[in-house]
Amino acid sequence: MSEQTGKHETKLVIITGMSGAGKTVAIQSFEDLGYYCVDNLPPTLLPKFLELMKDQANNIQKVALVIDLRSREFFDFLYQSLDKLSTENWIQEHILFLDCTDEKLISRYKETRRTHPLATEDLPLKGIQREREIVDELRGRSQRIIDTTDMKPRDLREKIVDVYAEEKQDVFSIQFVSFGFKHGILIDADVVIDVRFLPNPHYVPQLQPLTGLNSDVSSYVFKWTETRLFIEKFLDLLEFMLPQYKKEGKSQLIVGIGCTGGQHRSVALTEYFANELADQYITHITHRDIDKRKGTTK
Repeated sequence: MSEQTGKHETKLVIITGMSGAGKTVAIQSFEDLGYYCVDNLPPTLLPKFLELMKDQANNIQKVALVIDLRSREFFDFLYQSLDKLSTENWIQEHILFLDCTDEKLISRYKETRRTHPLATEDLPLKGIQREREIVDELRGRSQRIIDTTDMKPRDLREKIVDVYAEEKQDVFSIQFVSFGFKHGILIDADVVIDVRFLPNPHYVPQLQPLTGLNSDVSSYVFKWTETRLFIEKFLDLLEFMLPQYKKEGKSQLIVGIGCTGGQHRSVALTEYFANELADQYITHITHRDIDKRKGTTK
């Protein structure tokens, strides 16, 4: 606890390095780890940003900044700020430098058809060489250097999670979303399951005004043999798929479960699957269309 601010020490990670070495993937990875992230912060604004961080009114404890340096003038501001940080007791400062071989960087620029920011009218290699001269001192001041030459984006994500994740922190989560096809398909889902083949409580008069959150409705949905068989097969599929998504580097999987109106079957099954997997994964529940029908009772 800092005596000056009366709050816990703030973690600040400054992400920098060679253009094309993976800073975008890195900042996304820190965001998945719960860091407050700012991409491409000009070094001239760093002192002001640090003042805002120091304000006792905010509760930000973990911050990651991408600082992309384009000129030596920018370095003067950055080094002044870093020197000042070394005297502060309320913040833990860490520089992560991403590096890559010249050959690989050239290959990446060709793949993306981009020009190097320091060689817009010259060969990419010229810009890379100029940038190396500029960032050489900063590389020496870095606490950690990651060479991304032989890394795919998911490899870099796994490396950052391995190094910077807090103990037992799991950044992979599953968002289960119920919806009704009559209101439109769930366009941002990774997996969509259509459960309209199951018996529909809508046609039972006493269940029609209720939703899948009601025990009578869920009992109706789960009493059928086809429902129990579907649950068994879909859980088996999820148990196979989820580790593969994690291995690929995905931080969140959105599973949409749809019925006709998004009131009964999809709601009951969304609740069931989220609760069933809660011991193994971080799960969240959203019922997109549960309140879209007038007169519905939960």
